[in-house]
Amino acid sequence: MSENTDLYQKIATDGLWNNNPALVQLLGLCPLLAVTNTFVNALGLSLATLLVMLGSNLSVSLIRHHVPASVRLPAFVMIIASFVTCAELLMQAYTYELYQILGIFIPLIVTNCMILGRAEAFASKNPPLAALYDGLMVSLGFAAVLLLLGTLREILGQGTLFSGMDLMFGSAAVDWKITFFSDFQVLIMLLPPGAFLGTGLLIALKNLIDIERKKRAPSPVIATDKTSRRVRIS
Repeated sequence: MSENTDLYQKIATDGLWNNNPALVQLLGLCPLLAVTNTFVNALGLSLATLLVMLGSNLSVSLIRHHVPASVRLPAFVMIIASFVTCAELLMQAYTYELYQILGIFIPLIVTNCMILGRAEAFASKNPPLAALYDGLMVSLGFAAVLLLLGTLREILGQGTLFSGMDLMFGSAAVDWKITFFSDFQVLIMLLPPGAFLGTGLLIALKNLIDIERKKRAPSPVIATDKTSRRVRIS
């Protein structure tokens, strides 16, 4: 029981922080940099990625003993592509305008190295529950970076937050928009250079936090054998 607890705790800390796919592994940067100019865009891509990751990890784990090694990667890509198609059709049906804004970056989830990497490195070697939990934690870690970057770029670039939420939640979400300032915008944050700047700042912040945590961590206690005796050699 304790081994399972330690495993799930390690999965959570690695996916959310220690081995975060966006800040540490630097995977999935193409959509991360391209569509995070607003919070709603980041949220839409996060939910699509979460759906694909959960479905692909679970499916790969279920068939892990039945797929020959020679066709393993093509099979994984086909599974991922199937769930990407499902996510694409759902967005076309319920959030069509947001789907048009995200454009090619929804189909490109198929080529996201983060999803294929977790399918190959973890889901294909572990039982379904652990694979599903790993997919959830990695997706949440990726989504957290997307949403933080989307928030930062929208506030600095437009002076607003939650603009366009009606694209996902309907007309009831029109009033969710928060305006911080209207006479000052850092327009570069809405452009590709702003995405690189924002991502660099988030990576630097994580590294600073890790350094401070290491400094404050207690020094390891070295156990000594009290029964040992010193031998004098003359």
